[in-house]
Amino acid sequence: MRAGDDADSLDQATQQFMAARPQIFGIAYRILGSAAEAEDIVQEAWMRWQNTDRTDIHEPTAFLTTITTRLAINFAQSARVRRESYVGPWLPEPVDTRADPQLGAERAEALELGILLLLEKLNPVERAAYILREAFDYPYKQIADMLETSEANTRQLVSRARKHLSAERKGTVSSETHRRLLEAFVAAAQTGSLSELEHILTEDVVSYADGGGMRGASKIPVVGRTHVSKYLAAFAPRFWPRAEIRWVEANGMPAVLVSAEGHPVALLSVDVSERGVERIMWVMNPAKLEPYVASLDR
Repeated sequence: MRAGDDADSLDQATQQFMAARPQIFGIAYRILGSAAEAEDIVQEAWMRWQNTDRTDIHEPTAFLTTITTRLAINFAQSARVRRESYVGPWLPEPVDTRADPQLGAERAEALELGILLLLEKLNPVERAAYILREAFDYPYKQIADMLETSEANTRQLVSRARKHLSAERKGTVSSETHRRLLEAFVAAAQTGSLSELEHILTEDVVSYADGGGMRGASKIPVVGRTHVSKYLAAFAPRFWPRAEIRWVEANGMPAVLVSAEGHPVALLSVDVSERGVERIMWVMNPAKLEPYVASLDR
């Protein structure tokens, strides 16, 4: 092959990869819950794509999706071990979805921070099967080929994931209701009003603060309406008077970026149902917060 042919082949490979990139990043991110880890997987997929004999590959996106899914599953299995030593609650890394509301998918499924947190309880293969089906609308047969399993087993994997989510989630609400509940929660948290907080929070609400070990972030989840209300009321006088808030979007949902003296300190998001606020998520770990904040100003 002549040098010019090599260049043409690489140009074509690059174009094919870039066309598939939003989708494969979206898959890796949903499986791992980390934009940084997803970028590593995408880079590994690119290296493999460059070094693959592409002559007989007729569907580059399907090929790259298979590579990415398998790499992400393997990475997730080792990531689970690493997360066992994570200091305090672990939350998914938020992403700004304004430019790509569905993050490379057919549908904006398995993208909200609350859902990604629940998906962490599944094993990586169940999680991948659910994501490929619900977000990317792949046929069961094709998912089975990607996961190197049977179609019947693939259907079981997706079914188990759906049952897990439906058991944990108490019914979704519109984005307008979500925003209204978040606004009401922020107002109540700022004043530290126990009665208002208890009115908004569900009985079994959980508050997670992911600080990665930093000072000021609770090392354990706070559980239950009474405990969460008292916890929020206790730190309200110290936290909110110096805070500036900015309404943003994270993972397709309204969120609040909290800053102090111009420095971001937390991204606040909530998982809500018709009952009220089910989960409160404070992303405070600078390694997760800073890339998200940087993306807002691009």
